[in-house]
Amino acid sequence: MISWFFVGLVITILLTPGPTNTLLASSGIQSGIRKSLRLIPAEALGYLIAISIWGLIIGTVSKKFPMIPVILKLFSAAYIFYLAVKLWRTATVREDFTQPSIRPRELFLATLLNPKALLFATAIFPVFVWQSTTAYSAHMLTFLLLIVPIAFFWIMIGSVLASNKISWLNQCNMQRTASLVLISFSVPLSYSALATL
Repeated sequence: MISWFFVGLVITILLTPGPTNTLLASSGIQSGIRKSLRLIPAEALGYLIAISIWGLIIGTVSKKFPMIPVILKLFSAAYIFYLAVKLWRTATVREDFTQPSIRPRELFLATLLNPKALLFATAIFPVFVWQSTTAYSAHMLTFLLLIVPIAFFWIMIGSVLASNKISWLNQCNMQRTASLVLISFSVPLSYSALATL
């Protein structure tokens, strides 16, 4: 029922730098791994609410306008490509991780307003998810389970960046790798949208 393509896309998008991941890394730098773990449920709840609301809107609108999911999927593929180019271009620009200590409420709000939630709801979660409670539950549970190790990864990145122990683990290498992976996903996503026309 849940495709590996879905899992791969979720992992890739969750791994890409963005507002939530920047806050997680910042917390890893400021507070360390153990204290930052309390932020993971806040991220999960933020994505759960935001994706569900967007999905509900899409599920309702797509019944009257069946082309909407296709258009949104193409838009999302274009956004992923744009994000890939932006990540590549800004790979050498230093990210500012020196922020005040991050609280769960702040991370929840950042995740709730994160544009990735719309991307997940429109292009990553299959359209049938918004029409079946069983499919929604299975896909959302998988998504939430994937958040945990990826959020931990970003917190760990912050703590590693703070210690400067691993020279190859730097912002430039991470962003350029993420950029290449994003491009590799934007092409099949575009194709799957065009194939439904």
